Amino acid sequence: IAELGLQPGETVLELGAGTGETGFEAAAILGEGGRLISSDFSPEMVEVARRRGTELGLSNVDYRVIDAERIELDADSVDGVLCQSTYMLVGDPAAALAETRRVLRPGGRLALSVWGPPERNPWASIGGMILVERGHIPPPEPEAPGVFSMASEERTKALLDGAGFGSVRTEEVPVRFAFRDLGDYEQWVIDVAGPFAMVLRGLAEDEREVLRARLREAFVPFATDGGYELPGVARCAVASRMQSAASAP
Repeated sequence: IAELGLQPGETVLELGAGTGETGFEAAAILGEGGRLISSDFSPEMVEVARRRGTELGLSNVDYRVIDAERIELDADSVDGVLCQSTYMLVGDPAAALAETRRVLRPGGRLALSVWGPPERNPWASIGGMILVERGHIPPPEPEAPGVFSMASEERTKALLDGAGFGSVRTEEVPVRFAFRDLGDYEQWVIDVAGPFAMVLRGLAEDEREVLRARLREAFVPFATDGGYELPGVARCAVASRMQSAASAP
């Protein structure tokens, strides 16, 4: 949000907003004369964000179901775009970024985050690896949609360059995930982890016990007095739509 350099009265689009909290911080800066378009591909998530925004008393937010690959907004219609952990999950991130550039006004900025490499994000990679080994999910294909599909700084920059963005800058941001115990971690995965959650819900209890035993062993290096603390690294990027139309793809 700070990198977008928002001003009161501007319009900001958030893609993959989920429950909306990130964009709501931007809405406070935009003021009553500005507008936040809080969007998600999931109608259910849009409704969750709408309820949350209503609870917070926000009056400058529009809630929209939007497919990031086909953004139903006019060209040159927003001053900034926020996107936390979404481009890596879409089928065609190049198309989604090209659409993002299209709706940005000249000089507008995009701020995004994706996850760094699996070896630096054990909070996600360990559980995924165990599910693959147990035959519950297939091994990930390179660059297929998923948590780590844009983990490479080179790929992220190439996608932004290919979409016609300029002044691309990336930065790593370390994070920590704290869990009271394995049960806390398992419930968190079920709540937020999408495809992994669907797999876990469908497993018999004896198989879930096997997974818990494997996790308990793998999480030993991350044990604390209060449970577990797993590190992670997000890759953030900021890019601009250049003023000149000559660079348009």
